[in-house]
Amino acid sequence: MRPHQHILDWLSDVASDLQAVRQDIHAHPELGFEENRTSALVAQSLRQWGYEVHTGIGKTGVVGVLRNGSSSRTLGIRADMDALPILENTGAAYTSQHAGCMHACGHDGHTTMLLGAARYLAATRQFDGTLNLIFQPAEEGQGGAEAMLADGLLERFPCDGLFGMHNMPGLPAGHLGLRVGPMMASQDLLTVTLEGVGGHGSMPHLTVDPLVAAASMVMALQTVVARNIDTQEAAVVTVGALQAGQAANVIPQQALLRLSLRALNPKVREQMLERVNAIIQTQAASFGCTVQIEHRPAYPVLVNHPEETEFARQVGVALLGAEAVDGNTRTLMGSEDFAWMLQRCPGSYLFIGNGVSRPMVHNPAYDFNDDILLTGAAYWGALAESWLKPA
Repeated sequence: MRPHQHILDWLSDVASDLQAVRQDIHAHPELGFEENRTSALVAQSLRQWGYEVHTGIGKTGVVGVLRNGSSSRTLGIRADMDALPILENTGAAYTSQHAGCMHACGHDGHTTMLLGAARYLAATRQFDGTLNLIFQPAEEGQGGAEAMLADGLLERFPCDGLFGMHNMPGLPAGHLGLRVGPMMASQDLLTVTLEGVGGHGSMPHLTVDPLVAAASMVMALQTVVARNIDTQEAAVVTVGALQAGQAANVIPQQALLRLSLRALNPKVREQMLERVNAIIQTQAASFGCTVQIEHRPAYPVLVNHPEETEFARQVGVALLGAEAVDGNTRTLMGSEDFAWMLQRCPGSYLFIGNGVSRPMVHNPAYDFNDDILLTGAAYWGALAESWLKPA
């Protein structure tokens, strides 16, 4: 018998409860900083199981604290709660009841897995120390982690180690993926406003066309990764929006571009920002436009700490076997605001497989795989018992 089989056995008795909770959260998705119903469900459950509950952290965030024994050792585990502004197309019986809003990234499952672990740990109390279970709002680009940190998260609930998990379609269901060092990319968001001189489409010589300038700029920006970044480094420049004009015979006054830049190396990140800014400025000037650039640094590179990542890997192997744990999983160019927390506290972030052939996250047909709820909950239970192992 594997060391943590008792956790899986215990959780199997409440499997139907976990599935019901996950599907209930899925049916009632809430966008970032609006997770009032979800936060209330989390807080009520934690109180019922004997946790000291703190609400309103980062507006709608919740922290459940459970102490046992006499050790001063502490552990933080984080799950995200928010949904996305996407119209669901899963056909599930528990489909979103809020049109245009759905759990397209699996945060309903992340919340439920941590609730499952919370229930197990409260019932069995086979640990010595303090558990800080963190339910975070607004992970999807709205700064929920920063909001919780600004509200004193780590000062009020200090953690010797801090861990997070995200489901990953394409990875076998229930398998784990970890790696030391950079794991997910930084993200910088740029809004570029080009100002020209509008006019009649038949008299372009009397105008300064910001749309032509914007089109040239889009193409020029593609050279940053292809010609400026070391080919051994990972980087992405995406122009996700170009908005200008409404009529075929009118040259617009203004054009707007929205960009996202991603990198796995802070030095590459700075190099990209420098080159992108230079191209935008010079392209605008070459067409006679003025330009304004609004830069929002959304996420730093998510960097896993070596000791905590190896610890997390060993827990996974003990629970699932070495064949189900990849300690050198591929990096991901997606971004995650847990990176802010890992800058403040040692810890690690890992992936749990959602199934090989299931739709990717942020897709209208995506759905969290209920078959991995027990594995994820058991993993958090095993990590807690191992980190806070009684002397």
